[in-house]
Amino acid sequence: MPNDITQLDATQTPTADASIEAVDAIEATDVKDVKDVKDAPDSVGIVTPVSYHFDESLLLRSGKTLPTYDLMVETYGELNASRSNAILICHALSGDHHAAGYHSASDSKPGWWDSAIGPGKAIDTTKFFVVALNNLGGCAGSTGPTSINPDTGKPYGPDFPVVTVRDWVKSQLQLMDRLAIKKWAAVVGGSLGGMQVQRWAISYPDRVANAVCIASAPKLSAQNIAFNEVARYSITSDPNFHAGRYLEHNTYPKQGLMLARMVGHITYLSDSAMRAKFGNAGSQLENTTRGNLGRDLRSGTLSFGLNVDFEVESYLHYQGERFSSNFDANSYLLMTKALDYFDPSVDYGNDLSKAFANGDCKFLLVSFSTDWRFPPERSRELVEVLLKAGREVTYLEVEADQGHDAFLMPIPRYINAMRGFLNSAYKELVNDAS
Repeated sequence: MPNDITQLDATQTPTADASIEAVDAIEATDVKDVKDVKDAPDSVGIVTPVSYHFDESLLLRSGKTLPTYDLMVETYGELNASRSNAILICHALSGDHHAAGYHSASDSKPGWWDSAIGPGKAIDTTKFFVVALNNLGGCAGSTGPTSINPDTGKPYGPDFPVVTVRDWVKSQLQLMDRLAIKKWAAVVGGSLGGMQVQRWAISYPDRVANAVCIASAPKLSAQNIAFNEVARYSITSDPNFHAGRYLEHNTYPKQGLMLARMVGHITYLSDSAMRAKFGNAGSQLENTTRGNLGRDLRSGTLSFGLNVDFEVESYLHYQGERFSSNFDANSYLLMTKALDYFDPSVDYGNDLSKAFANGDCKFLLVSFSTDWRFPPERSRELVEVLLKAGREVTYLEVEADQGHDAFLMPIPRYINAMRGFLNSAYKELVNDAS
């Protein structure tokens, strides 16, 4: 296997299709005719999620056990006769199983990674059978804090056990076996999803042919843990948190969840992205600054009070409000803890290369220049670990202004690189079959 880092350029990728125009994935594309988009040849169209129930117990890393559990799943494309063309999509902190397409004709926005999944897209559903699920502890249909605890008849709430990335991958393996898939053609994920990709390659190296790890890291930095703790404290200190039993009080910690999301959202964007997003119009402050710097005023004038004066403030309030209405606070606490706890090296004498010593999985790693939550040096750190382990690695560092959220956006060089890597994986799959 080659023991060097490949700087993969879009012009070098096999079958690099025409570039997709970049859009803001945080605010899904403004659709004038939703029906036309859903019927578009590159859309998976209307999809129906399926809940898989597992009666077998799941022993968690904490030592606790889930006696039974459900996983909410969506699939796109068709599984081939040899069941060898399946790709697993691992979601990030606030993601879920709805990665592509629409749930109904009335939906105005598609799944969270619709720009990458579909016929002819980077994760091509004419070639691959794509599986996306909501992880345990989530709040989109899989068993989590809002589920009913069979022992009490009430929502689990804070009694739901802490789950780790290892636990998620263990449950994903159970789903894989239920689907009678022997080996993933690829496991793909960004951010926290990229940590799941790493865990697959460590725990079940013979069940993964290719791993695509995007905007991720082998463990969190102290700064990242600090941001997560601020978010958690914002939630747990909300008077409506009720020690995590807010559902029993018919309420929820809205203000705390809003603040947690606002803080998190700032870390997902770069300074240049915020300048561009909130600095398109002139303002009365422009003459007193060197450039607008993203300081557009909401109403054109200052209030000289504690009101929301700037567009960026209004945007953060909107993001917090929307998130707090759609995500469970206890799930948010669990997801951030899973991030904090991820460090596979602890089982290998702090030598992460030993963790990747087994299997023949090939890796594509991607980082983004303005991602300060998981900066390129963290991906390069993982590249060095994989090379030390003798793994075959392709690495791409993308110049992009969008910060950490760049992994959700159809940036041409990034999308074409992923398409090229997966197309190569598909060719190997076809050759092996023949």
